[in-house]
Amino acid sequence: MSVSVSSATTSATSATSRPAGPRRRGRRSGSALSGWLYALPTALFVVFLFLVPLVLVFQMSGSDWPLLGGNQGVNFPENYQKAVDNRFFVDSVIFTLKYTVLATVLLIGLGLGLGLLVQESSRWKGLLRTSFLIPSALGLASASLLFYVIYSPIAGPFAELTKSWGFTFLGTPDAALWSTLFLIVWRFAGFYMLLMLVGLQGIPDEVYEAARIDGASRWQTFRDVTIPLLKPTLALTTVMCVTGSLLAFEQFYILTKGGPDNSTITIVQLIYSVAFQGPNNLGVAGALSVIVLAALVVINIVQIRAFSKKVED
Repeated sequence: MSVSVSSATTSATSATSRPAGPRRRGRRSGSALSGWLYALPTALFVVFLFLVPLVLVFQMSGSDWPLLGGNQGVNFPENYQKAVDNRFFVDSVIFTLKYTVLATVLLIGLGLGLGLLVQESSRWKGLLRTSFLIPSALGLASASLLFYVIYSPIAGPFAELTKSWGFTFLGTPDAALWSTLFLIVWRFAGFYMLLMLVGLQGIPDEVYEAARIDGASRWQTFRDVTIPLLKPTLALTTVMCVTGSLLAFEQFYILTKGGPDNSTITIVQLIYSVAFQGPNNLGVAGALSVIVLAALVVINIVQIRAFSKKVED
């Protein structure tokens, strides 16, 4: 009698547990479907605004593709040869690298300095952080237009002063470069200050207390404690700053138009000029874009590997 009862209980238990497997699989498939649906808008954004234009640029770079008329056949090696042979190619590369080095040094150095300044507890801390960060809320094109008016030798607020001194903000190559750098520092220093501040606040207070107990000075603490522990943040900000500077366009297009005497043409300005202002050749512009993309990939790989080794050390 007990055997029949136990067998009946076992059969009932197995009967009730059988649907659990398919039910679980149904829940998993439903969760996976929900995940794909949540990711779908981002995936479509990446496909249509990144992958499709990237494929189109590669296609243009190997085709005879005027601005008006569409693809007119393969022109693979010639486009790259014309891109490298452009009379402004070497000058634009040199100027872009020069601007990148100066902008990176200024922004990283000033961002770190401002981060150290606003890190200290004081009654003005909130006001200083807000004041330094406000320019970051302004678009780069809008900021460039603002500084274009400020630098104007006719309507600018310093017009009379510059006339009496015989100086123009954008009249010489060096003045145009440093005037543009001043705009970039004003616009982005607060943003890099914020990144540095996040990194600084991630350093434990116990480390600084141990350094003070050991008798370390402020400079020794900064050199031996702050900088080593801030290396991940410095790596991130450097990669961001170098990439953004190599792709500089709006500030020079609005302020200098590549002048004076074509001395401030960046590589992205050259791409724009070849595509829409000069030869109107999208094929050559596509070849220039592919060259810039390859250079960016190589430079970022080198930076990431170099900083990864430093962080590990």
